[in-house]
Amino acid sequence: MAATKQHDYHLVEPSIWPLVGAIAAFLFFGGFVMWLHENRYGPILMGLGFAGILFTMFEWWTTTIKEAHQGDHTPVVQLHLRYGMILFIASEVMFFLAWFWAFFDSAIFPSAVDSVGGVWPPKGVSVMDPWGLPLLNTFILLCSGTTVTWAHHSLIHGDRRGLKIGLLLTILLGISFTLCQAWEYAHAPFAFKGGIYGSTFFMATGFHGFHVIVGTIFLIVCLIRATKGDFTPRQHFGFEAAAWYWHFVDVVWLFLFTSIYVWGGWGAPHAG
Repeated sequence: MAATKQHDYHLVEPSIWPLVGAIAAFLFFGGFVMWLHENRYGPILMGLGFAGILFTMFEWWTTTIKEAHQGDHTPVVQLHLRYGMILFIASEVMFFLAWFWAFFDSAIFPSAVDSVGGVWPPKGVSVMDPWGLPLLNTFILLCSGTTVTWAHHSLIHGDRRGLKIGLLLTILLGISFTLCQAWEYAHAPFAFKGGIYGSTFFMATGFHGFHVIVGTIFLIVCLIRATKGDFTPRQHFGFEAAAWYWHFVDVVWLFLFTSIYVWGGWGAPHAG
């Protein structure tokens, strides 16, 4: 009787994965620093560290899924998982706020930056036409937000076919967005090292593109789990977290499109 669980919380078992993950992260960033100093062993350490991080993520999240199947994720635990995801997204908002801040600081006060000639966009810079490929990417992400919401509602109402189709469409739209942005980068009329405009543009939109790739992988895992029947109308936090993350990516892109592509490039010549 003394060992009987008398609470709704989940006390996790001792795990080796935090230690393995910390070592892998150390190898990755140590290798990155060595690579910057042109050490030939840097890329090798980076590769080992990255592989270790991926392996840790796979094993750690596999353990979390097993705990859910064992009934350890009680309503109280699920609530706290949601709080954790909300805080994670809030930290991501602060992350992107830094890049928006850098862009707006240079755009609103161009006289403070000697290399831009006192105007924004800087003299001699041809910007991308926001009503071309960027607008298409906006439509793609808005449609993906619709399909992931459709998948969520299908799951809640027990429509597993609608769940799978909605997830598959969202994944295809996410891949399409990434391919369009890769083509855009390959034909960009300015370089990352060409000045403050290119630096702030590529950092803000590039990190968003990275988040789209992460979100797409997140949704692919959810599709695999949905095919295996892991999600139920009452317990599907893994999918819910992926949907929240994807909607966050959608909203960030709307701000990027309106502030960097439209407002930030206003008055400058468009690249052909």
